[in-house]
Amino acid sequence: MEINEAVQKYERYTYADYCSWNDEKRYELIDGIPYALAAPSRSHQKTSMQISSIINNYLAGKPCEVFAAPFDVRLNADTLDDTVVQPDILVVCDESKLNEKGCIGAPDMVVEIISPSTSMRDRVLKLNRYLLAGVREYWIVDPDDMTVMVHILKNGEYVINAYGGDDEIPVHVLKGCVINMAEVFPIN
Repeated sequence: MEINEAVQKYERYTYADYCSWNDEKRYELIDGIPYALAAPSRSHQKTSMQISSIINNYLAGKPCEVFAAPFDVRLNADTLDDTVVQPDILVVCDESKLNEKGCIGAPDMVVEIISPSTSMRDRVLKLNRYLLAGVREYWIVDPDDMTVMVHILKNGEYVINAYGGDDEIPVHVLKGCVINMAEVFPIN
């Protein structure tokens, strides 16, 4: 069955179904509904590379690992197993959550770099799924506005901080790691 047909019929899928799709397109599965992923833009890729490089350099010799999309994250593998996302960047500090296919459970940190086509999904739908799953730190990066919204999990809710300009952003799940906005969005 074509995925587009399935969405039109409002069918719900699980991770097992997701693994069986032999499509050339990439998808995320949120609450059993597939969402096609478009190829990232040049600015999206540059932003992703900058942030992941800074985090990767910081993590040298430390137990946490950073990964970049495509990398499957099964947020509710222990229950319905119907939500598989591919964050742009993620950090996992618990090696037992990792297997050869991706991450099972909540990463410690997730970074989504928004585009006009993903903005609402990243700001609402995925934000709520990350909160429910227990992602400790969730960044929403907007390369067009050169801003970062940082969501820190405290007492079951996200506390939000906004950054822009030449702000320095502390990575709360990685003590001592700081990302300078000027490094993420260099002015040419």
